[in-house]
Amino acid sequence: MSPKTAEVVICGAGIAGIAAAYHLAVRRGVTGVVLVDERPPLSLTSDKSTECYRNWWPGPGDAMVLLMNRSIDLLEELARESGNVFRMNRRGYVFVTADPARASDFVRRAEEAARLGAGPVRIHASASSDYRPAAADGFEGAPTGADVLTDPALIRRHFGYLAEDTVAVLHARRCGWFSGQQLGMYLLERAREKGVRLVEGRLEGVDTAGGRVRAVTLATREGRTTLGTPRVVNAAGPFFKHVGRLLGVELPVFCERHAKVAFNDTLRAVPRAAPMLIWTDPVRLPWSPEERVEISASREHRRLLEEFPAGVHGRPEGAGESPAVLLIWTYDVEPVEPTFPLAFDPAYGEIALRGMSRMIPALSAYLPRLPRSVVDGGYYTKTRENRFLAGPLPVEGAYVLGGLSGYGLMASNGAADLLADHIAGRPLPPYAPAFGLERYEDPVYRRLLDTWGDGGQL
Repeated sequence: MSPKTAEVVICGAGIAGIAAAYHLAVRRGVTGVVLVDERPPLSLTSDKSTECYRNWWPGPGDAMVLLMNRSIDLLEELARESGNVFRMNRRGYVFVTADPARASDFVRRAEEAARLGAGPVRIHASASSDYRPAAADGFEGAPTGADVLTDPALIRRHFGYLAEDTVAVLHARRCGWFSGQQLGMYLLERAREKGVRLVEGRLEGVDTAGGRVRAVTLATREGRTTLGTPRVVNAAGPFFKHVGRLLGVELPVFCERHAKVAFNDTLRAVPRAAPMLIWTDPVRLPWSPEERVEISASREHRRLLEEFPAGVHGRPEGAGESPAVLLIWTYDVEPVEPTFPLAFDPAYGEIALRGMSRMIPALSAYLPRLPRSVVDGGYYTKTRENRFLAGPLPVEGAYVLGGLSGYGLMASNGAADLLADHIAGRPLPPYAPAFGLERYEDPVYRRLLDTWGDGGQL
C-alpha cells in the first residue's frame, strides 16, 4: 500500500480500535491497516477503566456469555504468550447481601448463569463446605461458574471484613482484572510489527460516492489529506455517533458519564488479596445526627439523605504492597453529550466511600477525616439494551465496533475478533447476529427491547 492508500482505516485508537487492528493484522493477516486518532493511543476513556472482566452476564439468550467466554479465552492466550505482561488475575466478582430474600435470588442467578454457559453452580450451606478461595495472582487452574455461600460461619471465615449482617455471598469465578494499559500497548506493538500504521489525525469526512466507501479525509498537523480506502471501521468510543453521521448512518447509542475514585487505604480496610466486591442492596449513607441536621437544611445536598441504588463496588489496585483501592458507584445514569474535559460530582468520592463502608465497616474509620482521593472516569457509550455493535453498516465497506459501554476492556478482544471475521469474510460465530446493527430491524427483537430488564451494568 502507498502512504496515500489503505486496505482498512480504523477511526479510534482506544482499546476497541487497537484490538480491531490487532485481530485484522496479526490474526487474520490483513495488510494495509491504518489506525487514526488525534490523541495518543488509549488516552481518552480506555485508560479510565476499572480494568475488570467477567463472563457473568444476564440474558435474554446466551450471546453475551458466549462472547465474553471467547473474549476471556483470547485474553488468556495473550497472557500466556506475553508472560502475562498485563497481570491478569482471576480473583472473581463477589456479590454481597444483607437481605435474606436476596439469598435465594443469588442461587437463582447462579443457576441462570450456568444455563447460559458461565460454568457450574456450587452451593455452600454448611461450615464444612469445600469452598475454594481465589488465588491473588494468575488464572491457570482456577474454577469457573459460581459459588454461593449462605452459612454464616463460612462467610465469616473467608470474608471476615464484610458487614456482620451479611447473609449471602455469590462468588462469580471466571472474573478478575488486569492492566488495561499494558494489554493495549501489547496489542498495538504486535499490530505494528505486522505493518499497522498509526496516524495522528482526526477523521473529518468519508467519501461514500455510489453507496460504498472510497476514501477518508483526515485533518493532521500537516493539513488535510485524503486516504483512499475501501473499508472504514468506526471505533470512535464516545464519538461513535458523530463518526456514524459522517457515514450517513444514525447509530442507536447514547453516552453516560461514569466515574471512579482511588485512594490509599493506609488502614488496610480492604484486604490486598480481596476480589472485586459488590454490595447488592440499596444504601442510605451513614451520617452523624449533627450531619443529618446540617444536610437536611441544604436544598443542594438534601439528596445525600435519600436512599442510593444498589451496586457500590470496589477492589484493591496495584501490585505488591500498593495501598490503593478503587471504588465505583453508578448512581447517576442520565444520558449526556460527551464533552472534554469531564466534570464529576464534587461529592462523588465521599459518597462512594460512605456507601462502601456499608459493606466493609472498617472503611468508616476514614469518615471523620476523609483521605485524599483522585476521581476520574469517562463515558459509557451504550445501546438501549447495553449490548455493543460489531459488524457491517448499510454503506458498503463501512463497519462499526462500538457501544462497548463500561465493558470495553473485557469485551474488546471478543468484539474485535467478531468484527475481523466480518471483514475477512470468515464464517461467523453463532452469537454474531446479537451484535449486528440489523438486529433492530427484527420486529421480535424490537418487542423484546420493551421487556429487556437487566442490561448487566454494575
